[in-house]
Amino acid sequence: MEWLLNIDYSLLIFLNSLHSGFLDVLMMLFTAKYPWIPLYVAIAFYIFYNFGHKEGNYKYAFLLFVSALIIFAITDMGSTAIKHSTMRFRPGHHPALEGVIRLLDGKGGFYGFFSSHASNVFGLATFTSLAFKKRWYSITIFAWAFLVSYSRIYVGRHFPSDVICGMIFGFLVAYLIFSIIQLKIVRNLINK
Repeated sequence: MEWLLNIDYSLLIFLNSLHSGFLDVLMMLFTAKYPWIPLYVAIAFYIFYNFGHKEGNYKYAFLLFVSALIIFAITDMGSTAIKHSTMRFRPGHHPALEGVIRLLDGKGGFYGFFSSHASNVFGLATFTSLAFKKRWYSITIFAWAFLVSYSRIYVGRHFPSDVICGMIFGFLVAYLIFSIIQLKIVRNLINK
């Protein structure tokens, strides 16, 4: 286990040191929450336009929308619960890393395992990719989710393992919920 932690620390130090003025601005944009609200609104609009208006299935559109909110709630609350149960310090609160890494966005809360940002965006990317079934969209949304997740390492808020585990958790939650909505019994209830 010790060798894994050493790899995690070394990778954090390496990735956090790859900086420039342009990347600082770009990564601060990707790590921020509020600039992405128009994206979330556009996704909600597309759900209701495509599945509700265009396909005439407002129940399914509503189910997709509510499911996306549920995924966000599960990934956010789940990551917070795990942070408080594992109590792994964020890089900015870790004594061995003091003065070693750049903290562009402050230290954050004490605990960081695992990343809520990564689990939230990978949950959204996975769920909407499965629902929309458009290759260009999937490539774009996963690239965005990856950049948001990477930004958390770049700004010094998370170790790489925090981000990777958050990505996996978000993917699994979204895949599970999408699979549930695709069950025949659920589809029959929607189509009544």
